[in-house]
Amino acid sequence: MIMERKRVDCPALPPGWKKEEVIRKSGLSAGKSDVYYYSPTGKKFRSKPQLSRYLGNTVDLGCFDFRTGKMMPSKLQKNKQRLRSENLSLSKGKPDLNTALPIRQTASIFKQPVTKIVNHPSNKVKTDLQRATEQPRQLFWEKRLKGLRSSDVTEEVLRTMELPKGLQSVGPDASDETLLSAIASALHLSSGPITGQTSTAAEKNPAIWLNTFQPLCKAFTVTDDDIKEQELKVYQARRSLEEALMADGLARAAESARDVEGRAA
Repeated sequence: MIMERKRVDCPALPPGWKKEEVIRKSGLSAGKSDVYYYSPTGKKFRSKPQLSRYLGNTVDLGCFDFRTGKMMPSKLQKNKQRLRSENLSLSKGKPDLNTALPIRQTASIFKQPVTKIVNHPSNKVKTDLQRATEQPRQLFWEKRLKGLRSSDVTEEVLRTMELPKGLQSVGPDASDETLLSAIASALHLSSGPITGQTSTAAEKNPAIWLNTFQPLCKAFTVTDDDIKEQELKVYQARRSLEEALMADGLARAAESARDVEGRAA
């Protein structure tokens, strides 16, 4: 950057003080200038407050114009009028917002007495239990269950259940295994009835009309025949369990009897 420097004596300051004006000749700020002052010892000053702190009470810089380096009595008169108006406003009880001390607007860190009113007539509390208990769910979260299978203690995969013919999956890439896991999770986690996707629009565009609180299957109806068939399966499973427990008990009793006979002999 090309700059032009002009250093001259400053008659408004004590003897030996110099005023330097640096004019910028190139760049985006071409034509602008910066003003600096140098003391007789060569110390550089860039602002009026810095200059005032250095001179102290030796020179009154109240009407000194830092840009021109001259004393401006009109500037001092304006400052006096401003101070007079500020004092007048303070005497009337209307402090000037520009000169008044800042007031703390945040809460105090010290403990202060507080009155708590809980039975005010205008207090109305609105609660939506359904909105408060519901949590957002991810779309097609059932797909994360794909490929997961249960196994016994010997790490042998258990045989999966077969879904009824009335259960049909909805959504992209929905298999019977995933649907079975989704229905089992819904029965375990949901407290409401499991009805499937009751909206017919969910079949056309499940990304928009899907009910995330229901499994990815079409709406189904449980008939009396389905209930009777399920009761029969439960009865047969209980009978098989009872027979297995009786056989295990008899085997344990026979083994204990053999141990007693062996000790007696």
